[in-house]
Amino acid sequence: MKMLIWFSEIKNKINTLKYAYYLKLRYPNLIMGKNNLIFGKLLLSIHRQSEVRLGDNIIFRSATKYNFVGINKPVSIAVNKNAELSIGDNCGFSGTSIYVSQKLVIGKYCNFGGNTAIWDTDFHPLEFQSRRIHDVSKISTFPVVIGNDVFVGANSIILKGVTIGDRAIIGAGSVVVKDIPTDEIWAGNPAKFIRKITHEIN
Repeated sequence: MKMLIWFSEIKNKINTLKYAYYLKLRYPNLIMGKNNLIFGKLLLSIHRQSEVRLGDNIIFRSATKYNFVGINKPVSIAVNKNAELSIGDNCGFSGTSIYVSQKLVIGKYCNFGGNTAIWDTDFHPLEFQSRRIHDVSKISTFPVVIGNDVFVGANSIILKGVTIGDRAIIGAGSVVVKDIPTDEIWAGNPAKFIRKITHEIN
């Protein structure tokens, strides 16, 4: 059993190195840190006129065999022209969908549960006549900022214009449509305040 685990770890490290080499060639504007791990596929669509910075020790898990919470899809990251994506060190993503039209900043030590999504855009105009002709100038887009040590429960969605404070917790299945202060638990659709978080100092 130990041999199988060791072999699996080596295989994933080799897979990550292959991805890292490919990504440097495919996306010269992507700055990737050290010791990142990719379990399964990582789907990327990064415009060459965008800025993407990934920190150290980030883990991407893209299949249920790598996280038994049940992952429905690979991790996918799309960054449009002139958009900016920054992910800090020691973050974890399981089947997460990231779509950046303007700006997304994620701090350090953040965890995103199975099948979560972070979108800084509505994708389509809200006014029906503009939607019929897909007038992209009428699509609402606002930056998303996520602090350090944030935990986002499985199947949650974080929408445009949201700021989430340090150490906040988002309950599973939540839809976040407004700012969440530091050290608070929010949950629901739309997400609402549940309670404050107190921290013991050792």
